[in-house]
Amino acid sequence: MKKIKRVLISLFDKSKILKSIDVFKKYNIEIISTGGTKDFLVKNGCEVKSIEEITTYPSILGGRVKTLHPKIFGGLLYRSDNLDDIEDLQKFDIVSIDMLVVDLYPFEETIKTTNDENKIIEKIDIGGVSLIRASAKNYKNVFVVSSMDSLDKAISIIDVKNGYTDINDRILFAKKAFRTTSHYEMLISNYFNEQAEPINEGVERLVNLFQSSKKLRYGENPHQKAEFFGNLNEAVEQLSGKELSYNNLLDVDAAINLINEFKETSFGIIKHNNACGFASDKSLLKAWNKALAGDPISAFGGVLVTNSNLDKDVCNEIDKLFFEIIIAPSYDKTALEILKRKKNRIILMKKNTNLQEDTYKTVLNGILFQERDFITDGETLVNVSQKKPSKKQMEDLLFASKICKHTKSNAIVLASDKQLIGSGCGQTSRVDALKHAISKANQFDLDLNNSVMASDAFFPFPDCVEIASKSGVSAVIQPGGSKNDNLSIDFCDKNNLTMVFTKTRHFKH
Repeated sequence: MKKIKRVLISLFDKSKILKSIDVFKKYNIEIISTGGTKDFLVKNGCEVKSIEEITTYPSILGGRVKTLHPKIFGGLLYRSDNLDDIEDLQKFDIVSIDMLVVDLYPFEETIKTTNDENKIIEKIDIGGVSLIRASAKNYKNVFVVSSMDSLDKAISIIDVKNGYTDINDRILFAKKAFRTTSHYEMLISNYFNEQAEPINEGVERLVNLFQSSKKLRYGENPHQKAEFFGNLNEAVEQLSGKELSYNNLLDVDAAINLINEFKETSFGIIKHNNACGFASDKSLLKAWNKALAGDPISAFGGVLVTNSNLDKDVCNEIDKLFFEIIIAPSYDKTALEILKRKKNRIILMKKNTNLQEDTYKTVLNGILFQERDFITDGETLVNVSQKKPSKKQMEDLLFASKICKHTKSNAIVLASDKQLIGSGCGQTSRVDALKHAISKANQFDLDLNNSVMASDAFFPFPDCVEIASKSGVSAVIQPGGSKNDNLSIDFCDKNNLTMVFTKTRHFKH
């Protein structure tokens, strides 16, 4: 444990600091501050020692140089267990600084609001970044708060521990500090290099994700620690219920990615990142009933998602099912009252924002990066069979293809009248995926006659098309691209089936 005796405060945004002052006073923590921040604190009744009193140098070059001085950085960088460092402090009359609170110049906000080069350049913080890096490097002795977003948490720690911090506190905030400076430098770098390659932009976005984080209850399993990095509030607003878990977030991500494919009123039920029920209809209530009918057993404990406003009539029906999470763009007041009857039920309002452009996955000792799959089938469709699809068939084919795109491979989706009636996901054989999809449809007495089939990858042999045809499937949509495409096409032509190629593979490996 280390007692905080002295704090250095240097802020651009001074609005959030005042509520911390009482804690500093409570534990007799001396405040050192720079010009504008010092004036603000003094005006609000605080005792403050100015930087100039310590350095004996005034702020110069229009404020460009004020904290860059050995008496400041010596106080931040000294090692308390190093006798030579202690002697240097005494020799040069340097006081130790135990805590730093910095709010950097708003470079990011400035480049968004002006093209004035002089204004932008002057918002490149030098002293603040240097102070943060020095303090973070010396985390064994200094508690560093690198942004105002972290201030409340830092003050709470100090108060709970009666004016002290422990090494774990200081390490945690040091990590955050280096993320802050890394992000800040990346922004500046990109400003000076606007022609950055796409992969560099992807790396930048990845770095940006680490600027804020939230610890989760646990990971996929209770024995695994977990944390979310990023700004969840940009995508959804939580209106009620318990905190989201690791697995919840995976399902919410899958649900939102899927529902974003549909413009027509739609309802989906997600289980283990895959749709177990999905339907589109002019009526939201009908869409819900059709989605539930697709697999009412798997729907238990699932994640519900819709692209339409939820009213009380629909919610009265939904409320009959046990589910963990519901996601919608808006809710009627009475609908919310119905949904909130169960306290732990998580209610999310989906915001109209774009999803992250990239996806990342850890493998071995590194990270795989790729662009998100934003292609929606429909633009490059090619009818490859002699029989052309009807308007209804084409609507069902596109419906099934969108769901298939978001189903784990190998994936087969069966649909009819814009209702998911069977799916096979995550199978090692495409034939097994199809057989599973057929068995799901039969299990719930869903009619396969004149249904359609979507596949996330090509058919290397005609066996899937043959099996589907015998079950009642009348039209097939697939990427194409196999050297044996002609075998599947020939079967369709001989058996009065329709086949459409998308020319795009949507593999979720």
